[in-house]
Amino acid sequence: MLQLTAKAAEKVRYFAQNMPEAQGKPLRIFIEGGGCSGFQYGFTFDDQQDGDTVVEAHGIRVVVDPLSAQYLAGATVDFVEDFRGAGFVVENPNAVRTCGCGHSFAVE
Repeated sequence: MLQLTAKAAEKVRYFAQNMPEAQGKPLRIFIEGGGCSGFQYGFTFDDQQDGDTVVEAHGIRVVVDPLSAQYLAGATVDFVEDFRGAGFVVENPNAVRTCGCGHSFAVE
């Protein structure tokens, strides 16, 4: 399905420990319309829903809804800190085009 790097899992763990509303909830990764390329990635702590795909990675539970799962198959989520700032980055083999900021993408 999708992979989460050790660095991304470490950052998710940090956020989960420092956000009271995240306690006991998995990380939800989802796709929504928007951004300059058509779709963008979303990250939130949320309850697991019927039909979700569940991925365990480095002790972190990730849930993905059925619609988003088709766009995230084979993707890798990492956490990057560089001169542009810090944030989650998705390397997505399904994206045929991405925007300059790396937060939105297009598929065929």
